[in-house]
Amino acid sequence: MKHIISLLLENEPGALSRVVGLFSARGYNIESLSVAPTEDASLSRMTILTTGSDEVIEQITKHLNRLIEVVKVVDLTEGAYTERELMLVKVRAVGKEREEMKRMADIFRGRIIDVTEKSYTIELTGYQSKNDAFIEAIDRSAILETVRTGVCGIGRGERILRV
Repeated sequence: MKHIISLLLENEPGALSRVVGLFSARGYNIESLSVAPTEDASLSRMTILTTGSDEVIEQITKHLNRLIEVVKVVDLTEGAYTERELMLVKVRAVGKEREEMKRMADIFRGRIIDVTEKSYTIELTGYQSKNDAFIEAIDRSAILETVRTGVCGIGRGERILRV
């Protein structure tokens, strides 16, 4: 089962490495990872997408809480949350393909952010499944390059990850 674990950790050298090392040492897989400073420059927020049973996720959470740099850990999938992923896709767009790629970008509410004679770069933001569906909907041979940020998520309503 998919779980989105969000944590606050001290913004210092080596903190990211220790979190990733914890996953690696125990054989847990990180499907996506995003990290950035928060409004408090001394803290970073890390969002990890991983899979596992409730027992495995509980173990991951316990291990994360033991790390000195980790301030707070929450499994967003335990309650209401919103998630998004940013994806940039550079696609071949020559001749008839240009109009088709424009149409597909519009259908998926994407934006064309760069245009050349032979390509478009399309920006899509949404659930990971929406971005996957876009990739499936277009001709694979038209894809020149794909970049994805990974999932970031936030609790809905009064659910707040703060010290």
